[in-house]
Amino acid sequence: MAEATFRFYGELNDFLPPEMRQRTLDYPFTDPQTVKHLIEALRVPHTEVEAVVINGEPVGFDVIVQANDRVSVYPIFHKIDISPLPQLRPPLPMPPRFILDNHLGKLARLMRLLGFDTLYPREHLDDSELAQIAHDESRVMLTRDRGLLMRNLVTHGYCLRTTDTEAQLTAVLHRFRLHEYIRPWTRCLSCNGRLQTVPKGQIEHRLQPKTRLHYDEFRECQACGQIYWKGSHFHNLQQVVERFHNQQSGIP
Repeated sequence: MAEATFRFYGELNDFLPPEMRQRTLDYPFTDPQTVKHLIEALRVPHTEVEAVVINGEPVGFDVIVQANDRVSVYPIFHKIDISPLPQLRPPLPMPPRFILDNHLGKLARLMRLLGFDTLYPREHLDDSELAQIAHDESRVMLTRDRGLLMRNLVTHGYCLRTTDTEAQLTAVLHRFRLHEYIRPWTRCLSCNGRLQTVPKGQIEHRLQPKTRLHYDEFRECQACGQIYWKGSHFHNLQQVVERFHNQQSGIP
């Protein structure tokens, strides 16, 4: 049986048991294994890893780990240019498109409010189906299930560390540097379709009497036909938009 040493840095320690954090780990293995496989055997999803260094040399996920190798694993960098290093995955198109797992409906609604293309399946999908959609449509997987992020079909993803919806959104905005891409009131909160300004006369027959009397500006979802206007909930939602739009990234 061979053995290699692993050291995980920064927020990657979130995925390790407390007794294994912030220290060098001796990890035994038998058959030849890629560094990606061994990282995930230690329960760290590959989507959370930005750089891998073996014996002082940057490597890709497909490198086979040898006996006595020293493996250093680094999280996503936010202020360090690592472009000269081997890229572990294709670059992420900006702004990215997202898919959320079955338990993140509130987060999906907030992300759509800010204008991000956010797929949240209406019917329950299993992990294999979610991963396939993420792959086929080049979407970033957001989930609290690290096992879902370890699937080979998932290229880009993020494991949310909290159940608080606004904290989740804050983390996503910082992780993917999305603040400059916020475009509120451009996505349907219900189905993710695009919103388009529509003349009142065109949809007047669909409005309730009080809405028809007091409002003149409307947007319509081009996918499901839902109509939006600046009604009683608009002020509260606008405050949410402004709060996230004005955030300053504090992640190094």
